[in-house]
Amino acid sequence: MDDKTASQTIFESRYASSPGEVKGMDTTQLRQNFLIDSLFVPNQFKWVLSFFDRYLTGGIMPIDGPVTLDTPDQLKASYFLERRELGIINVGGAGQVIADGTSYDLDYKEALYIGQGTQAIQFVSHDANAPAKFYLNSTPAHKNYPTRKVSRTDAEVVTLGSMETANHRTINKLLVNSVLPTCQLQMGMTELKAGSVWNTMPAHTHDRRMEVYFYFEVPEGQSVCHFMGQPQETRHIWMQNEQAVISPNWSIHSGSGTSNYTFIWGMAGENLDYGDMDFCAITDLK
Repeated sequence: MDDKTASQTIFESRYASSPGEVKGMDTTQLRQNFLIDSLFVPNQFKWVLSFFDRYLTGGIMPIDGPVTLDTPDQLKASYFLERRELGIINVGGAGQVIADGTSYDLDYKEALYIGQGTQAIQFVSHDANAPAKFYLNSTPAHKNYPTRKVSRTDAEVVTLGSMETANHRTINKLLVNSVLPTCQLQMGMTELKAGSVWNTMPAHTHDRRMEVYFYFEVPEGQSVCHFMGQPQETRHIWMQNEQAVISPNWSIHSGSGTSNYTFIWGMAGENLDYGDMDFCAITDLK
């Protein structure tokens, strides 16, 4: 197959917002600042740069042969991962990622970590009629760690919640420091059981890290209401399938769906302590 470099990379920057600013935002402004409503454009990379920890959220859906990761001018780098690391989770058909000549097959819900300093990266779908959808998160990095694939069986798996509280869920820790070394990027996937609709409840914040949620496996005709803001000044954003939302360090990040669903969480910041959370009692939320 002929190599195809993305003819256009869609790149958008989002400024960091303070709690005071968010308190005065209407629905449109909240969505403009935090919602990422489309990530998978055929053969084109879509990136949203958040100024919270310079976190990049992106996606690529290769159709016509391999698509090469180019370097947006906004990064001012010789190549994309010159000063960054990259996490990938496939949420579509079977595909392959080629990193500096080494190929990694990724099936549905499998992950790949690519370390800082990797120069040539390509993405390809095995079947153009059932294309891969590579969900991408990238953060600044100071050191090279080995590129590694993480399958479902490699993940650290935790089951939490209960049917009685409608939050029975399985957390798959994929790209976290208990599984493999990274500079600051952490990614994983939470799957809600049938009949459960709440995620991340009781809610929490963590001033040391920001976070991005990507909701998928939301059934047709259903939605997820994502909650954000300070615990005593919450706001909400209605989310559809395959949409992402930026969560500032100072904000809760929780959701409730009209059906069960799955979401990918990605984090970056000052530490790699997954358990570093400042919890808020459910009865204290406002």
